[in-house]
Amino acid sequence: MSRHPEVKWAQRLDKVFITVQLPDSKDSKVNLEPDGVFTFSGSAGSENHHYELKLELFDKVNVEESKVNIGVRSIFCILEKAEKGWWKKLLRGDGKPPHYVKVDWDKWVDEDEDNGTAGLGDMDLGGMDFSKFGDMGGMGGLGGMGGLGGMGGLGDMDMGGMGDDNEFDGSDDDEQEVSKPEKSGDKAESAKAEAEIKGGSSEEKKEAAAAST
Repeated sequence: MSRHPEVKWAQRLDKVFITVQLPDSKDSKVNLEPDGVFTFSGSAGSENHHYELKLELFDKVNVEESKVNIGVRSIFCILEKAEKGWWKKLLRGDGKPPHYVKVDWDKWVDEDEDNGTAGLGDMDLGGMDFSKFGDMGGMGGLGGMGGLGGMGGLGDMDMGGMGDDNEFDGSDDDEQEVSKPEKSGDKAESAKAEAEIKGGSSEEKKEAAAAST
C-alpha cells in the first residue's frame, strides 16, 4: 500500500515552491503537467516503503521554466506560474487540503510583501543543482535521478558495516580458542599423576619378580 510523503509549499507572485519531505528517497520520479498536475513517486526507509503523491494545483504552470532538485533529505521544486498572480491556495477545488500538505513558513511571504522582485534572492538554496522539468522528459527522465539521493553510497556503507560485524565475531571466536589450554598448575598436577602411575607400575613389576623367585 502506498503512503503519502509530507509536502510543504510557499509561493511568490510568479512561482510556487513545493518541498516533498522524504529523506534518502530511492527511484524518485517527479512529473509536472501544464494544467497543474504534479505527481511524485519513490521509496524510502529500511523496508523500502512506496510513496506516491498527486496534487492538482490551483492554476496552470510553465513546465519548461519549472525546476526540480532531488536531494538527500527532500525533493525541492520551483514551479513557474503560467500567469503571474497570487494563488488563494495550493490546490484547486473547494475541499480542505490533505493533512500531509502544509505551509512552508520558512519560505513564506505575505502577498502585500511580495512586489514581484523577491524571487529566489531571499532564499538560501544551499548550492542546490536544479534540473528543468522540460529537459527531463517527464517521469521517465527523472527516474534515473534517484541515485542523486546518495542511496548507492549508503548501501555500500551498510554492507561494509556488516563485514565489520563478521570480523568482530571472528575475533570473539579466537579469544575463546585462546582460553582453552590448561593453566600451568593444571599441567603440573597432570605430570605428577602420570609419575605416580608409572611409579606404581614399576613397584608391581618388582613384587611380581620377587614372588617368582
